[in-house]
Amino acid sequence: MSTARRTQDYGEHMAIARLHDGPLDGQILPLEDIEQDRLIAPYGATQVIYRRGSAAANTGASDGPTEVGFWFVESSDDITPSDD
Repeated sequence: MSTARRTQDYGEHMAIARLHDGPLDGQILPLEDIEQDRLIAPYGATQVIYRRGSAAANTGASDGPTEVGFWFVESSDDITPSDD
């Protein structure tokens, strides 16, 4: 397989969620569906919920992984500083 083809496949198939605010601020997670509006991630004994806040970026075949921004909405339980 040529290098150009591998780069094209990478850009078309790889997607990441960039998390903003909340306890996972700055984290990047793999994203299976770039159309999803909500992301639920484990955090200690609870879960945190992030909502999509931006359109997909880097959607071209050769500009790296597609990236979607998600912003913190809530957690399923209270998060205390000792949970960090």
